[in-house]
Amino acid sequence: MSTWLARRDAIAKLFAALLVTAAVVSTLDPVASLSVIGALLVLLPLTGVGLGTLWRRGWPILASAAGIFVFTVLFGARDSPVVAHLDWLGGLDVRQNAAGYALRLLAVGLPGFVVFATIDPTDLADSLVAHLRVSPRFAIGALAALRLAPLLADEYRLIRLARRARGTRAGVFSTLFGLLVAAIRRGIRLATAMEARGFDGGDSRTIARDTRFGWPDALVVAAGLALAMVVILLKFART
Repeated sequence: MSTWLARRDAIAKLFAALLVTAAVVSTLDPVASLSVIGALLVLLPLTGVGLGTLWRRGWPILASAAGIFVFTVLFGARDSPVVAHLDWLGGLDVRQNAAGYALRLLAVGLPGFVVFATIDPTDLADSLVAHLRVSPRFAIGALAALRLAPLLADEYRLIRLARRARGTRAGVFSTLFGLLVAAIRRGIRLATAMEARGFDGGDSRTIARDTRFGWPDALVVAAGLALAMVVILLKFART
């Protein structure tokens, strides 16, 4: 991926996302959450993540937000202001807290999704060691975990197919338990192999690729800070 945001430092993107997420978590104002969602969708071309990819990978967050919205509308507190009245659903009232919870979940999940979609695991490990002085053992472990994470979806699909081929009912929880067992076994083998190759952190290590924090990376942090300040200002302006 060679987009502008993908070329920026991993720590800068993580810090910017953390600032925005912290600001969004502090408020239930739907307008503040919508401002974050709108800003990230406008900046989406800079990330190289298309709307199709966003939908395929992010639909669980959207489904969770929809579930929270419906549950809060039906069973939430009735002291929240009404923002819409749905006559076609039997006069159902949509209150501000329902929209606030659902939109806040989207506004919290979207920055992390965009950031991790543009971060190369190797760049993240190098940046952790170079800028945050993180232990190489931890950074390399994080690199290995991120490299193996995409394999979990394929492993889940293979477990379901294997159980169907044996005539065993492929339930969700039993399949997830099998995936957990397989992930633990893979992690043990990987840890043993890494230790055998000298990744035990016993000796000092150097960084093969030079990682610099330049002004474009500072611009990413500044953009995250600006968006977080907008959320905070909207929070106090609408109280």
